[in-house]
Amino acid sequence: MTIEIVSAHRSFGGTQGVYSHASAATGTAMTFSVFVPDHAPGVRLPVLWYLSGLTCTHANVTDKGEFRRACAEAGVIFVAPDTSPRGPDLNGGEVPNDDAYDFGQGAGFYVNATQAPWATHFHMRDYIEQELPAIVAANFPVDMARQGITGHSMGGHGALTIGLRNPARFRSVSAFAPIASPLACPWGDKALGGYLGPDRAAWRNYDACALIEDGARLPALLVDQGAADGFLAEQLKTELLVAACDRAGMAATIRMQPGYDHSYYFISTFMAEHVAWHGELLKA
Repeated sequence: MTIEIVSAHRSFGGTQGVYSHASAATGTAMTFSVFVPDHAPGVRLPVLWYLSGLTCTHANVTDKGEFRRACAEAGVIFVAPDTSPRGPDLNGGEVPNDDAYDFGQGAGFYVNATQAPWATHFHMRDYIEQELPAIVAANFPVDMARQGITGHSMGGHGALTIGLRNPARFRSVSAFAPIASPLACPWGDKALGGYLGPDRAAWRNYDACALIEDGARLPALLVDQGAADGFLAEQLKTELLVAACDRAGMAATIRMQPGYDHSYYFISTFMAEHVAWHGELLKA
């Protein structure tokens, strides 16, 4: 549970920190950021997890997400982990560093890989669902009975699937431009095929639409998708998530935002709304 402080800054009446630790789940060093609003001594605050997208680290949302004012107002801790294990010598150099933006380092897809050489280190599901929550609970004033999760793109896929697999843990789930069905898009074919192998039945635990079809439900869901997003038609397929929720009778607020693309200009525009929405649902 030992963590090292990489940096710490005052911001919006709270503390924005970046931390590193040796991960048992990935067998590598991992880095994450945490914003803790000021609070009375002894008070424990709800926590909102944010999962980032392809090529990103914790730094993208930390630097560009514009969440701190909203988190300070809502009294919500904001945690942003990295997207994959990293390092020049993973698996003795077998794992490439930058061969593809949509596979390998920076593209962990929040799965537990079963295929060589990825299976040694790429256990992002275990890291996000088990190890990091235990570390955060041991080192920060979080109330683990009040958790929400959100994310962008690949991270939106992660937030949806982790939320659907753990509905008793997360009171609220939201996403920005999520990959709605990796089973039905090129990004998913490449990543899930590479990490999990050719048996598509094994992919269903990592596909939000499949999980809903198989009976999983969320207590509350909010999704924002830019209508001008260049990835919408081929990769994100928001319409499949809408259809899955409708067929299941699962309440969901899924909004198409005219003119918005896939960037952090889009995310930061709606971030405060998402934080406030989570904050209401995470109240004691």
